[in-house]
Amino acid sequence: MTWNLSFTIGEHEISIRSPTWFIADIAANHDGDLERAKALIWAAKAAGADCAKFQHFKAGKIVSAKGFEALGAQSAHQSGWKKSVVEVYDQYHTRDAWTDTLVETCEAAGIAFMTTPYDLEALEAHALRGPAIKIGSGDITWPQFITACAAKGRPMLMATGAATMAEVERAVEASLSVNPNLCLMQCNTNYSGSLENFRSVNLRVLQSFAAHWPGMPLGLSDHTPGHSAVLGAVALGARVVEKHFTDDNGREGPDHAFALNPRTWADMVGAVRELEAALGDGVKRVEVNEQQTVVVQRRAVRARRDLAAGAPLTAADLEALRPCPAGSVEPHDLERLIGRVLRAPKAAGEALAWTDLAS
Repeated sequence: MTWNLSFTIGEHEISIRSPTWFIADIAANHDGDLERAKALIWAAKAAGADCAKFQHFKAGKIVSAKGFEALGAQSAHQSGWKKSVVEVYDQYHTRDAWTDTLVETCEAAGIAFMTTPYDLEALEAHALRGPAIKIGSGDITWPQFITACAAKGRPMLMATGAATMAEVERAVEASLSVNPNLCLMQCNTNYSGSLENFRSVNLRVLQSFAAHWPGMPLGLSDHTPGHSAVLGAVALGARVVEKHFTDDNGREGPDHAFALNPRTWADMVGAVRELEAALGDGVKRVEVNEQQTVVVQRRAVRARRDLAAGAPLTAADLEALRPCPAGSVEPHDLERLIGRVLRAPKAAGEALAWTDLAS
C-alpha cells in the first residue's frame, strides 16, 4: 500500500508541515431547523473553523428499530434520550432538501462544506458537494462502503473510534486500495462528556499510527470536554481536528452538551496556533529572540584582580562571571588560558578576549 504524505482540501494542505485544519461538526446540533444550521455555519466561521460538517443519513438506513428494541435498553449517551433511537435519528438528520442551501451558505461564509455520508445514497447525492469525505467510526468495519467512498477520488478522513488496530488496518487497506489521500483520525466514541473520558482518549495511538503508516496525515475526532486532548494530539502530530459545535450547550439534543461553543472554539483555535508556533522545527539553535540573553546570561572568563602584561596567567588570576560580550573567552576554554601572557594590562573584573593574548 502507498499513501500520500500531503494532499489538499480546497486550498489547504493537509500534512505534518501544515497548520491544523479545524472541522466544526454541526451534526445534529441544527435541531432539525435549517435556519439554525445556517446560523451555526456563520458562527463556526467566526470562531475560527475551517470546515462546517454535517451528517447525511436516513434513520431506516443507519439503524434497525428491531435491533435496538432487542437490546432492551439504550446505552452510553443514548440512555438519556427521551425518544427511541430511531425517532432521534429521524428528528436530527440533515434533510436532503437543505444541501444546496448549506453549500451556498458555506460558500458565502468562506468556510468549507463537508458531510459524513452514512449510506450509498447519501454518498452519491451529497458527499461530493464537499472537498473531502469523512468516514464515521461506526462504519470502520464496512470496507465495501469505505472503498465506495474512496473511489470518488476526494481526500478521505477516517475516524477510528471503538476499533482495534487490526480493524483499522483493514479499513485503511480498503481506502488506500483506490485512493492514496487519507487522513487517519484517532477517536474515542464515548459521548457522555465525562472528565473520566480523558483516561480513554489514548492520544499515543497517534504515535502508533505514525509508526505503522509513516508520514500519513493524522487527525483527532474528539468528544472530550474542552480542548486539552486537542493540544496533546497536535503535539503528537495531528493536523486535522474535528469537534462538535453548538451555539448553546444548554439546548436539548444528543450532541449539545459535549460540543464546543463559539467562545470555547475560539479559545481552542488560539491555543493550537500558539502550540504550533511553539513546536518549531526541531533544530536546536540560539534563537533570534535569545541574542541578548546569550550575552547577559552566559559567563565570560574575567580577571579576578588587576593583571599586568607579560606575566603568565594562572587559575587564581581568573574567574567566570556574567555577562559574556561577543568575542570573550568562555569558561569551557579557561584551561587554554593557563600559562598564556597578556599583551596589555587587565583591570579586575574585565573580560578576557583571545585578542588580549600574546601569540
